[in-house]
Amino acid sequence: MIRSTGSWYDVRDNDGHIYRARLKGKFKIKGLKVTNPIAVGDRVQFEVEDEIENTAIIIDIEPRENYIIRQSVHKTAHGHILAANVDQAVLLATLTMPRTSLGFIDRFLVTAEAFRIPTTIVFNKADILNDDGLAYQQEIIDLYEKIGYNCLITAALEGTGVDEFKALLDNKVTLLSGHSGVGKSTLVNAISPDLNLRTSEVSTFANKGVHTTTFAEMFELGPDTYIIDTPGIKELGLSDMQKEEISHYFPEMRELLNQCRFNNCLHVNEPGCAVKDAVGEGEIAESRYWSYLGMLSGDDNRR
Repeated sequence: MIRSTGSWYDVRDNDGHIYRARLKGKFKIKGLKVTNPIAVGDRVQFEVEDEIENTAIIIDIEPRENYIIRQSVHKTAHGHILAANVDQAVLLATLTMPRTSLGFIDRFLVTAEAFRIPTTIVFNKADILNDDGLAYQQEIIDLYEKIGYNCLITAALEGTGVDEFKALLDNKVTLLSGHSGVGKSTLVNAISPDLNLRTSEVSTFANKGVHTTTFAEMFELGPDTYIIDTPGIKELGLSDMQKEEISHYFPEMRELLNQCRFNNCLHVNEPGCAVKDAVGEGEIAESRYWSYLGMLSGDDNRR
């Protein structure tokens, strides 16, 4: 499935022909309460309904290799699947116009870690940063590279890092995500002008982007190379995750899991906690620990 528009879905067959399709009946994913039973990237079986009208009926959804999910902003206790069957995720972040908080970055990384989806953080709009901003950006990059995350600096309008970004996507299915206004569409247009994705200016008053992508959609950039562009995400609530497992998805905490005094340590106020000791000694970044505590408490974590 390559595009979701609510009740209708665009599906593509093996020959590249695209049909407008609808679901047959109600699909329920076992053990998963979601607002969308089918997501971009899902492999489906469908029957052509009308060749002239180019419509089809989806009759089955094949098992997923993985997926990225967030808490639904409209329906309590439900999740919303952003994409399925991806090889990697790319999170676009900007330090200004708009600002991407470290809490948001950490929530995205934890969500990807839950399904072992490799993630690269792309810091875009480097061209609008002053010397202090560039120095701070490098501090953030050092923080994430230290714990094993690949980082890339781009300035889409100037062409900086565009070739490296294109190489990152080659021969993979990539979920591309981030806040509205971080430059997802501009960066994709830089490597594939034929797509001509809509772009918009960031409001200088609110320092927030305007939604230009309304629905998640998969685009083919080249042979075996696809991106899934998603609507700009304002908040990223964790979905279907128990408190006890959240620290497992922080690589630097995962290394210390067996070193705490108690097996069920939540790393909050328990004695003999190796994670808290590592934070105190500067081995784990304070920003990461605060992000963890925010996820543990269910806080929106908009810092």
